[in-house]
Amino acid sequence: MDFGPLHKILELEQSKGYTNTAVIGGLDRFLQNWSGPAMASISNRRLLSRFRKLGLASPDYASLAQEQRRQWVAEVLSFLEELQAEPEKKFATIATPKKRRRAQASRQPPQAVGSLDSPITVVKGISASTASRFDKLGVRTVRDLLYFFPHRHLDYSQIKTISQLTEGEEETIIANVWQATETRPGGRRSTEAIVGDETGNVRAIWFNNPYLVRQLSTNTRIVLSGRVRLFQGRYVFESPEWEPMQETELVHTGRLVPVYSLTQGLRPRQVRKLMKQVIDQWAWQVSDFLPEGPKERCNLLELPQAIYQAHYPDDAVLKDRARVRLAFDELFLLQLGVLSKKREWQEDQAGNPLSTRPEVLDTFISSLPFQLTHAQNRVLKELLVDIDKSKPMSRLLQGEVGSGKTVVATAGLLMTAANDYQGALMAPTEILAEQHFNTICQLLSAAGQPEGQNDHINTYSGILPRPVTVALLMGATPAARKRELHRQIQNGDIDIVIGTHALIQKEVEFQRLGLAVIDEQHRFGVAQRSTLRQKGFNPHVFVMTATPIPRTLALTLYGDLDLSVIDELPPGRQEIKTKWLKPSQRESAYAFLRREIAAGRQAFIICPLIEESEAVQARAATIEHERLSREVFPDLKLGLLHGRLSATDKEKVMRRFYNGELNILVSTAVVEVGIDVPNATVMMVESADRFGLSQLHQFRGRVGRGTEQSYCMLMAQEPSEVARMRLDIIESTQDGFKLAEEDLKLRGPGEFFGTRQSGLPDLRMARLSDIPLLEMARTEALKLFEEDKALEKPEHALLVKEMTRVWTTEAGEWS
Repeated sequence: MDFGPLHKILELEQSKGYTNTAVIGGLDRFLQNWSGPAMASISNRRLLSRFRKLGLASPDYASLAQEQRRQWVAEVLSFLEELQAEPEKKFATIATPKKRRRAQASRQPPQAVGSLDSPITVVKGISASTASRFDKLGVRTVRDLLYFFPHRHLDYSQIKTISQLTEGEEETIIANVWQATETRPGGRRSTEAIVGDETGNVRAIWFNNPYLVRQLSTNTRIVLSGRVRLFQGRYVFESPEWEPMQETELVHTGRLVPVYSLTQGLRPRQVRKLMKQVIDQWAWQVSDFLPEGPKERCNLLELPQAIYQAHYPDDAVLKDRARVRLAFDELFLLQLGVLSKKREWQEDQAGNPLSTRPEVLDTFISSLPFQLTHAQNRVLKELLVDIDKSKPMSRLLQGEVGSGKTVVATAGLLMTAANDYQGALMAPTEILAEQHFNTICQLLSAAGQPEGQNDHINTYSGILPRPVTVALLMGATPAARKRELHRQIQNGDIDIVIGTHALIQKEVEFQRLGLAVIDEQHRFGVAQRSTLRQKGFNPHVFVMTATPIPRTLALTLYGDLDLSVIDELPPGRQEIKTKWLKPSQRESAYAFLRREIAAGRQAFIICPLIEESEAVQARAATIEHERLSREVFPDLKLGLLHGRLSATDKEKVMRRFYNGELNILVSTAVVEVGIDVPNATVMMVESADRFGLSQLHQFRGRVGRGTEQSYCMLMAQEPSEVARMRLDIIESTQDGFKLAEEDLKLRGPGEFFGTRQSGLPDLRMARLSDIPLLEMARTEALKLFEEDKALEKPEHALLVKEMTRVWTTEAGEWS
C-alpha cells in the first residue's frame, strides 16, 4: 500500500499549524476510513503493534491540545518513514495528447468493419436502439458520425493543484481519492468523495449517482474536471467529469473535451466514448478530396487530421485550424456547385438575345409619375445589357422595400414582349402576386391605353405596335379558367404572366419564355429556379429580393447569380419611427395603437411562437390574439395569422386585412414577406429581442407603404446584452444593408435566415460571417474552374465524387 498520501496530509497539517484542517471533515474521519486497508497491508508484527499504539486504528486527534498534536504528528511521520520501503512517489503529470499519440503510434488502430457509408450499427457499442436515437440527430452512417462535430469544447487542459483552484472556473486537478461515501443531500442518493494532492484536499459530489462509490476506491489516482463552487466557505466540485489516471489518452478530462448535441437516451460520457472510438478507427480512412493546389496555397490541414482535431484537439491552435479546413471544404463545395450551375446555364445552352427598343423604353419611362433614381437607372442598364446577350442572364437584384424594384422588372418584361417573347413574374404568395399584377397594370395603363379587362387578363395598346396582354395565374384560379389560361400561354396569346408556384406546375407550357422574374428569392430554392428555366429555351432569369444580404454572403449563397443593388430610396420616402419599449410602457403603447386606429389606420402585432413556452417567455400568437380581443381591444376587429393555417386560410386573413375589414392583424413571423397594406401605420413586435436585425427590419418594412407617418414599437422584457445591442442598432438605423452586416456579426448565418436555404448544402462548420475564408474559398473555386471547367482531370475525380455526394444528398443534384 502507498502510505505517501497520509504523509502529505500530515505535512500539510504541520504547515497549517495543527488546526485539523488538512482534510475536509478532520483527520479522525479520514483515518477511520484509511486505517482498515492500511492495517491489512502491514505484515510485520512490530510495525503493526506500533500502528495500534499510535492510535491510528482508533484516532482521537480532535481532542488533543496543540502541543500534543505536534508530538503525535511527528511520531506518525517517523513511523511512516519506516513503513516506506521505497522512496516517496512523485505526483505524475498528464502527458500531452501529442506525446500519448506518439507513444501509441507503433500500435495499429483497430481495423474498422464496413465502409464510411455503412450504418452506424457496425460500430462496436451502437445497438439498434442507440442508432435510432442518433437518427433523431440526423446521424445514420459512419461518415455522419465523423461529421457530427461537437458544438463546443470545455477547456480542461490546464492542470492545477488544489491550492490554485478558483471559484466559478472550469478546473482540472490530478488527485488521490482519500474516501468516497454515499450521501443523501435533499433526499437524493449521491456520491461524495474527498480527494487530495500535495497542496490540499477538496470535496467532490455527484448528485443522483450513488453507484460511483464502488468505482472511487481509496487511493485511486483520478483526473477531475469541472466547475468549482464555494460551499460553506470551502471549495467543492459539483458533478465533475472524472476518469482514472492512465497512460492511454484521456477522453472526459484533462484536455479540450468535446460537447456534443444530445437527444433523449444519449448521455454525454456515452457519446464522447463512442465518438473517440469512431474517430480512432475511421478518421484515417477518409480520402482527402481537396486538390493539392488549394491545400498548399491556403495552408490547410489534411482532411483526416482535421476531422480528428475537430473532435479531440491537441490544443486550441489545432482546433481552430481544423475548423478552418472543414469550413473551407463546405464553402468551396458550395461555390463549385453554384458556379457549375452558372456555367451549365450560360455556356452549355445558348439564350435568346432581347434587344433594347429605345422608343418603347422612352414611352414607358416618360409615363412614370416619378423620376427613376440613379440606382434604378444603373440596375435597369445592367438588366438591358444582360438580356441583349445570347448568354442567358442570371441576376439577383437586392433592394429595400419601396426602392422601386418592380418598375425595373416591368421595363425588362416590356422589352421581352417587344422582342415577341413571353415574360413571367413569380411571387411567393397569392396576395403578393395580385399586388404585382395590379402595380404592373397601373404602370402599363399610364404608358398606353387599357383595351380590355377580362377576369385577370388585361390588354394595353399604344406601347408596342401591337397590344400587350398581361394575365394573373394562381392556385386559387378556378379550374376552367386555369385551363383556358394554360392554352393562351401555350399559344403565345399572353405576353406577361404573373403568378405563384402555379407557374412552375407541369401543366404550364410557354410558347417562347424569354425572361423569368422571381420575387423574394429566399422563398424559392435552386430547384424552383431550375424548373422555371426549363419552361423556356433557357430564359433570362432576374431574381428580386427585399431581404438585404451582405454582398459576400450573396455571392456565396447565390454564386450562380450576378449581383445588382438598388441602394437608394426614392426621394421623400419617410423614415419609420422606431422605439424599443420596456414592459412598463406596454399600456401607453396600446393607447398609441388605439389612437392610430381611431384615425382610420391599421396595425400589426407580431408574436414569435405558436405555442406558449415558459423558457423563452414569448407570447404565443393564438393566446395573445384571444387576450387582446377579450381584454385590450374588445371593440376592435382582430385577425390571426400563423404558420399552421392552410395557404387558403392565410390568404383569406391577409385579404380581409388588406381590404380594411380588420383593424389589427396578430401574427407570427409568417407576415415577414408578402403583404403590402398602405393603410397600416403601426408595427408592434412582441419579444423583439428574440428576432434578428434583418427580420425586425422586414417587419418594419410592412408599414410605411402609404403617405402617413408610420411607427415600429419593439417590446422586450429582459433583453440580453447582445439583444440590447440589436435593439439599439435598429432604433437608430433604417439602412437594411448596414443592419444585415451587423446581424451577421451578432448572430451568424443560421439565425440570419431563420431557416436553412432551400436547395443549398447545409453548413456545419462554416460561418458566413467569416468573410476572409469565404473569399478565399470563392477565389480557389474560380481558379479551379479556370484550370478545369468541366472538372474532367483525373486529379479532380475525388472532388467530383464529393460534390455529387454533398449536392445530391443535401441539396438536389448539382450538375
